[in-house]
Amino acid sequence: MEQKDIYILGIESSCDETAASVVKNGRDVLSNIISSQISIHRKYGGVVPEIASRKHIEHIMPVIDAALEDAKVTLDRIDGVAVTYGPGLVGALLVGLSAAKALAWATGKPLLGVNHLEGHVFANFINDKNLEPPFLALVVSGGHTALLKVTGYNRFEMLGQTRDDAAGEAFDKIARVMGLPYPGGPEIEKLALEGNPKAIDFPRAMLDDPFQFSFSGMKSSVINYLHNEEQARRPVNRADVAASFQEAVTDVLVQKSVLAIKATGLKEIVLAGGVSANKTLQHKLAAAARKAGARLVHPTKILCTDNAVMIACRGYYMYQAGVVSPWDLNAVPALKLG
Repeated sequence: MEQKDIYILGIESSCDETAASVVKNGRDVLSNIISSQISIHRKYGGVVPEIASRKHIEHIMPVIDAALEDAKVTLDRIDGVAVTYGPGLVGALLVGLSAAKALAWATGKPLLGVNHLEGHVFANFINDKNLEPPFLALVVSGGHTALLKVTGYNRFEMLGQTRDDAAGEAFDKIARVMGLPYPGGPEIEKLALEGNPKAIDFPRAMLDDPFQFSFSGMKSSVINYLHNEEQARRPVNRADVAASFQEAVTDVLVQKSVLAIKATGLKEIVLAGGVSANKTLQHKLAAAARKAGARLVHPTKILCTDNAVMIACRGYYMYQAGVVSPWDLNAVPALKLG
């Protein structure tokens, strides 16, 4: 008997992208619509939550309509509605959640509340059709830095995470201090290409726990260096600062990932989150993983940042497992462990 195709509508509004996507059978992307607010928030040096929420309200339904139109499917053909329920900006999340709940209620289709971190991990299933659990996942974004052991499509074990700043947050803050535009991560990476990554020895905080992260001290060290050079009226090579800072951050991420590979014995590690688009991180981690006997998988650039494809993909595997969300989503854990 021929298996029925499953169509999932994904909706993402956790920060400053309003996105919708239709994915067939978990890995076949039929549409990917993203309305970005970067140009709006750039003048403020970062995301303004109230403005982000208002823009989501304006864009949510047109983006959903465009996703359905591009996929050439109607709401009647959709089997489930997947939506990011957190973590993220509360007001921004509320817009996507309200739209998803309304669509699910009106069509009688299952509502699938997706954890944003899990969604980023599942972006890798789109890029690598042969990827299967178990594997390690390094999630690196503006709000999160974590190492996860993914033992099944619906089983996640948190190995360690940041105790203070996320890696992406540190990139953005250093970029702001250096006068670079938002978002800061890509600007730091661009400037670093012109600099010497060994010019300045910024600290690498490894902590006692091999899987825990800390970037607050590193961030403070860079800011103090810039302030001290300014006060001493010494010229600052901004490219060297960017390159040395990027080198320090990626060193920590790679070293801890290798420790996790050796501790678990897993042969695959996936990169996830906005910072996974960083080419230096990709190259260094790929080389280190190969040396440790593992393979690196990472998404294409468009799937590194926030998107609804990853939400629809995660929703598909929830749908297959019968993990349907209650209407108020109160019973959905922030991150399923074990």
